[in-house]
Amino acid sequence: MTTRLEPHPFLHQQLHLTVGQPIRVAVYTRLADGIRSGVFRLGEMLPRETELSAMLGVSRTPVREALMLLEEDGLLVTRRGVGRFVTDFIPHGGLEQLRPFEIALADPNMTLTVQPVRFELERVTDFVSHRLSLDPAANAWIRESVLLQDGVPVATVQEHLPAGRYLSDVSARIATELSEIAAEPRTLLASMQANGHVFTNGVCQIVATDAGPTRAKPLNIGPSAAVLILTQTAEHGGVPIYAAKCVVASGHGSLSVRQHNPN
Repeated sequence: MTTRLEPHPFLHQQLHLTVGQPIRVAVYTRLADGIRSGVFRLGEMLPRETELSAMLGVSRTPVREALMLLEEDGLLVTRRGVGRFVTDFIPHGGLEQLRPFEIALADPNMTLTVQPVRFELERVTDFVSHRLSLDPAANAWIRESVLLQDGVPVATVQEHLPAGRYLSDVSARIATELSEIAAEPRTLLASMQANGHVFTNGVCQIVATDAGPTRAKPLNIGPSAAVLILTQTAEHGGVPIYAAKCVVASGHGSLSVRQHNPN
């Protein structure tokens, strides 16, 4: 029988709450991040609701709501009379929810890593100005990364956030943390979500095309090779501040979109 370990220091870290954010969302994000990152091992028993409430510094109600959502998403299972346990298999997320590309593209049987390439301030392109509603003469941050699957490049990611007052007026905390976040070996979206920032109303579009010489080079494929281009935008506090483009090589495998019966 799997037994519960001593409470994780991970749970004692202060929750990051943004204005208007439900507490259950912050609790869900903290626990889901712990499960997906391996802080909580597969099959491990979580602390009970009262213990989680005390460690996270919130009441039992949002903890209970977050645990129910985690169970609905397949990250936890309940054993009646015993407690809640991390599932024995982390479900592979698809593109139906706003999630970082390294999670959407992850394969449970392989190791996916993010290799940052550059983080710079540059003049916005039509792609960025349109999706972030920026003046064509404005500047924006760009962060480029390569996603490696067992050391082999399978995708490239370009992420864009507005600069200056365009960003700080929406979230002064993101503006302050951005340089530190950009140095982390994961996408900006993954780092921001892990820091408690909540993004809503995300849109992901998918187009199949040829790689072309510029996109082909970091993926070590020919210019005529087929690729999928995923573009993603997300809002923070009702304002679009995140835009990304992910180029996925054809040898990566499959992408999933979960479908549900509305009835």
